[in-house]
Amino acid sequence: MTGGGLLVAGTTSDAGKSVVTAGICRWLVRRGVKVAPFKGQNMSLNSFVTREGAEIGRAQAMQAQAARVEPTALMNPVLLKPGSDRSSQVVLMGRPVGELSAKGYHGGRQRELFEPVMACLEELRGTYDAVICEGAGSPAEINLRRTDIVNMGIARAARLPVLVVGDIDRGGVFAQFFGTTALLSPEDQALVAGYLVNKFRGDVSLLEPGLEMLLGLTGRRTFGVLPYAHGLGIDEEDGLRISLRGAVRESVVAPPVGEDVLRVAVCAVPLMSNFTDVDALAAEPGVVVRFVDRAEELADADLVVVPGTRGTVKALAWLRERGLADALVRRAAEGRPVLGICGGFQALGEHIEDDVESRAGAVDGLGLLPVRVRFAPDKTLARPVGEALGARVEGYEIHHGVAEVLGGDPFLDGCRVGAVWGTHWHGSLESDDFRRAFLREVAAQAGRRFVPAPGTSFGTLREEQLDRLGDLIEEHADTDALMRLIEEGAPVGLPFIPPGAP
Repeated sequence: MTGGGLLVAGTTSDAGKSVVTAGICRWLVRRGVKVAPFKGQNMSLNSFVTREGAEIGRAQAMQAQAARVEPTALMNPVLLKPGSDRSSQVVLMGRPVGELSAKGYHGGRQRELFEPVMACLEELRGTYDAVICEGAGSPAEINLRRTDIVNMGIARAARLPVLVVGDIDRGGVFAQFFGTTALLSPEDQALVAGYLVNKFRGDVSLLEPGLEMLLGLTGRRTFGVLPYAHGLGIDEEDGLRISLRGAVRESVVAPPVGEDVLRVAVCAVPLMSNFTDVDALAAEPGVVVRFVDRAEELADADLVVVPGTRGTVKALAWLRERGLADALVRRAAEGRPVLGICGGFQALGEHIEDDVESRAGAVDGLGLLPVRVRFAPDKTLARPVGEALGARVEGYEIHHGVAEVLGGDPFLDGCRVGAVWGTHWHGSLESDDFRRAFLREVAAQAGRRFVPAPGTSFGTLREEQLDRLGDLIEEHADTDALMRLIEEGAPVGLPFIPPGAP
């Protein structure tokens, strides 16, 4: 028997689809429903490795955690990892299958993936009581509808009701809801059950006349108005949730335990991937994390992080153009802490041979670590476990670069020389004991009287954030109506709103 389901679409990118999907998953699992997330096609540089060694979007891994199930490749069968404005690596069922231009992908390859995407969805629906699907961008992208495998394409094929989320904080949400619906074909409109307002500030009673008018114009109800929630700190999908020179989190954390704070500067390199690695640092009381793009912004930093990137050679050129490379070299000479993760680790090495990612051939690294990197056609996807600084560490690896470590002190799979550290392991800082030991080392090297808080548990904080998402749904959405929608599908007889799809 096929389980219930729902497609969470959005009027725009970043309307809140990812967090609403996670919130619905957490609300359902708390009600005893066996639920799974799904996104047929995801474009993101933030990815995760499942236990079976498959690469999927981090947003779907986060949603699986919200649903209290183990993430699998079934939940995100197609992942696109941009390498430029015009091309992306295509990851199918967790494994890279090639690099395609946007025109080549939407011109034919995308439609070929429809059957495997639907097979994954049907397998999940046969296993779970409910599957909450996340759309991408907007379902009213009429130029892409013919080959769509993530919005109305799967809603039509699977007969899923559609809930459209709009970000009222941007303005124009009524026009977004109406226009999104009116640009869909009659067959697609028949599945659009209603709307969900996201990020509302103020008195909801002031909004209600507009919602009534929207009902009159479209024949579709609004299932809830979610308030603007500060500091959710949940993994994003296809863009930085912070701006450059902005704090990585908005929420208020406890004051530092020691006398000093630690300032962390993260170099916002091009094609930055898995910038979520620094979330665990930002969760520590007394640690201030900022993304930077200018050399002078490194001056007062106690730790500089060079994060992962889908373009190591491009990131190196960017660091050099902006004077950040010279600033990193000076820091290393002065014994001031630097951490390179994945692509950032590769950039800190001596030499790179890249005939795969950039096809640039031989390129000099920054020479801060005794490491030589050769890019291999096959991607390393792993979930390593190890020990560093006397603590157990878990992480995950996603990289084409193979590092040959020629010296220094061992550090996870990489090395350390003085105050410069490098590893391919994403997610290592989420291991609480290791993170605290690492921060103590950084504080000592930086001369700061900073003391890590003894009880910070990143896993507990993440669970609290997911519960907050579940609370938003439970407290501000019509959950009885939402449950009927998931179980019974879109109401029959929803009116057509002209003009429809051209």
